[in-house]
Amino acid sequence: MEAILSYVQNEFIEKKEFPEFGTGDTITVYYQIREGNKVRTQFFKGVVIQTKGQGLSKTFTIRKMSGVIGVERIFPINMPGIEKIEINKKGKVRRSRIYYFKNLTGKKARIKEARID
Repeated sequence: MEAILSYVQNEFIEKKEFPEFGTGDTITVYYQIREGNKVRTQFFKGVVIQTKGQGLSKTFTIRKMSGVIGVERIFPINMPGIEKIEINKKGKVRRSRIYYFKNLTGKKARIKEARID
């Protein structure tokens, strides 16, 4: 079963090249919105809370604050509507899934920036 799944993923699904990012990074995802027969590009900028899966079925969750309300969105890495992904800041975190980040407010909700050498 896994052989069939990997064959279909390798042969029929087109791969996109995106930069490597991880949990704690602040990224901007540009994706297409279809409204009737119009197509427009919208962006979602926030902190990566988690990444799940592997290969072409990988997903990542982004959280941003819209006023005082937290908004999360899950993106499949191979979604056809994603145009590009920009990395704004590299974050330094010690966990792969930072769910505790949801409960933090004010200055505690900041993530240290990783040094890039």
